[in-house]
Amino acid sequence: MGKAEDGMGGTKAILPVKEGNNLIFKGVVLEDGNLKDGYWNITEKDPQNFANDPMAFMLSMNAFYQGKGWRSHKDYIGPPYYYEGFTEEIRHRVLTSSRVQKCIRNLAAQQLQSMTKMSKASQDPKEAKQAAKAQRRKEQALLNELNAAAKDIAVKCFSHMESLRTLRFFAFTINNILVRLYHQGIHIRESDFNELKQVALECARSKRSLILLPSHKSHIDYLVVSYVFFRLGLQIPHIAAGDNLDMPIVGSLLRTSGAFFIRRQWGDDQLYKGVLEEYINVLLSEGYNIEAFVEGTRSRTGKLLPPKLGILKIVVDAVLNETAKDAMIVPISIGYDKVIETETYVNELLGRPKEKESIWALMTQSRLLQLKWGRVDLRVHKPYSLRDWIDEQISRRTSTEKVFDPVRSFNDKAVLIKSIGYRILADINSVSVIMPTALVGTVLLTLRGRGVGRSELIRRVTWLREQILNNGGNVAEFYGMPISDVVDRSVAIMKDLVGQRLSTEVIEPTFYALKRFELSLYRNSVLHLFIEEAIISIALYTVVKKGGLKESQRLTRQELLDLVFFLSSLLKQEFIFRPGTVEDNTDKAIGRLVANDVIEIGQDGSIGLTEAERIRGRENFDFYCFLLWPFVETYWLAAVSVFTIAPQTDTDQGPAENVLKVEEKVFTERIQVLGKTLYYQGDLSYLEAVNKETLKNAFIRLEQQGIISAEKDASVKSLLITLNSAYVPFRQNGAIVPDGKLWRLVERVSVFRREGKNRRDNATVSLRVLRQADVIGQMNLESLTKMQKKGSLLEESKSTLAKL
Repeated sequence: MGKAEDGMGGTKAILPVKEGNNLIFKGVVLEDGNLKDGYWNITEKDPQNFANDPMAFMLSMNAFYQGKGWRSHKDYIGPPYYYEGFTEEIRHRVLTSSRVQKCIRNLAAQQLQSMTKMSKASQDPKEAKQAAKAQRRKEQALLNELNAAAKDIAVKCFSHMESLRTLRFFAFTINNILVRLYHQGIHIRESDFNELKQVALECARSKRSLILLPSHKSHIDYLVVSYVFFRLGLQIPHIAAGDNLDMPIVGSLLRTSGAFFIRRQWGDDQLYKGVLEEYINVLLSEGYNIEAFVEGTRSRTGKLLPPKLGILKIVVDAVLNETAKDAMIVPISIGYDKVIETETYVNELLGRPKEKESIWALMTQSRLLQLKWGRVDLRVHKPYSLRDWIDEQISRRTSTEKVFDPVRSFNDKAVLIKSIGYRILADINSVSVIMPTALVGTVLLTLRGRGVGRSELIRRVTWLREQILNNGGNVAEFYGMPISDVVDRSVAIMKDLVGQRLSTEVIEPTFYALKRFELSLYRNSVLHLFIEEAIISIALYTVVKKGGLKESQRLTRQELLDLVFFLSSLLKQEFIFRPGTVEDNTDKAIGRLVANDVIEIGQDGSIGLTEAERIRGRENFDFYCFLLWPFVETYWLAAVSVFTIAPQTDTDQGPAENVLKVEEKVFTERIQVLGKTLYYQGDLSYLEAVNKETLKNAFIRLEQQGIISAEKDASVKSLLITLNSAYVPFRQNGAIVPDGKLWRLVERVSVFRREGKNRRDNATVSLRVLRQADVIGQMNLESLTKMQKKGSLLEESKSTLAKL
């Protein structure tokens, strides 16, 4: 197999060839022996460390050093890179582009105009001529200064993909770290990558980029995607990474492997924005692959986050404006048996101070490298043309009354970009793999009682696996291994999260959730597959929990739909729902629950539990409820928390000046304290209800519903949270009265909450919760008083200085 030189030291893509039964892509052979049922563990034959097999380790190191076979990365699919001068070529194109130069001229003109306003124009012709010369010198100086600033941005931000030797060293290092951390390997599906390679070949011919959009659970995501692409002979992507990862030594290595570093907030820095956007435009115009995380940051909760649209907006703009002919969207799901940052995430979600992280320190901790973290599964959604998707959206959204025009209409473009963001999240969910550890963790968190025997755990894991597959989900390939062995291996991997009573002290090994909060991150990876069933079950639970005759534990279709609509609306910030209307999705989910013999539709159209489900002890019905109950608790807590910013007055509706204003960060911290108090006193069922990220989503939803407002204030850096006047509660003798618009919202959410032996909803509980909320309210009032006093002193200082 030959390669085509382009005169710059790089290589051009060529077609794959057939050798025997093997399909060869640019020097990479997918051997039949590596494949099991269409899956491939790409690190199966790699030595884990020197101590285990010194000879194999040394041979592997030598192969990377000499660039043998696929390790050379000279025969890859994609446009040329990794040659001397590549970085400078890209940098020169960006900095001399008409867009960046126009931005520099405009900024120089603005600054010059501001300087000119401060000086008076001379009436003397000679002085005026000298002033004009001076102005031209100032203008040139400003242009030089701004060009230097633009170059500095480029040097700090752009990737530096020139040294193949450094890349191979980095690949060898990452290979050894990954195979030690994830001892069961990195697994891919053959069909995914054969299709991706074909698409990559077509893109290489037509200078189109692959836009890789992985899920984001760990810092390791960056490395897994690049390593897999390196291993399979695909051009590794330019990766949009946060500038917090640009650390000494590590930053340079990451640049060599494709990372370009961007600030999280661009603000009003037009030069920074212009340089970065033009950089991405140049990459797109030449067909270089780009990787970005559509969630914007790592998910600390185990489920997908709402989309952050910054990089996507630049890519969509480039295609709309025909800077790039097209780009291929490639959603990717990365699943881990165990995420190495889990403990850190839990600490953050509980409100503990965030520790400064180093990706390198994280991966190379000797403690971590000695542990066995299971496997990684990487799945790729079918790539699709962004241009075709845009054309389809324009056609679908255009009506006889209005033309949908994202090129000329800002609002239409915003709708388009938001739509592609949520489409990509749905695509990631559709190919996401439920890992064995997630199966075990989910079962442990969705059973009543203290623990579960090994045989029952295996039975429920088997049931859950079947339900996931029936719902169109994906489960990690077991390669013929019995589920009993899969469960045993998963428990071993999660030994710090799952407790065990051995058969020496009980009849059979019995397992229980040791760290429920940590396990919830694994359970949440399953949620998107059953979210509609869970909402229906919790809606039905509102009558089931009342007990009484079976006939009274049923809902009409409309009653059920009303409850489902309310819950779906309440939780719309929290979950990525299936495409389609709420009613259509509900009807489909009802059909699945009927087929599983969980609920039945009576002759009168009413809906209730089947007799078989009651005989089973409601185990399947409870499973769906347990998935969603922690989120219901959080949203109930968020609604209760609004009482803490109610006016501290005895009037029916406090005047505007008595409305409390609390800094957003302080507000969240205090509500977490309130939540922990309610949990330990038995008024909150789940500690994970104080999860900072879920509370944040709940507050966003309350703001969208017009219950609270988040306002900017010049005196503080963060937003100020206030209660809107329509929801101000009544007070009597200084105490909040459990009545009014806000209280009715709390009560409406409360009907979906789980009841158990540790908690009952009654008037005593309601009053106790309100008293605790009032304690936080007093703290908020004290904070507001201090803030107002500080603001008054600041104004007095300004006034004094002005007089001087």
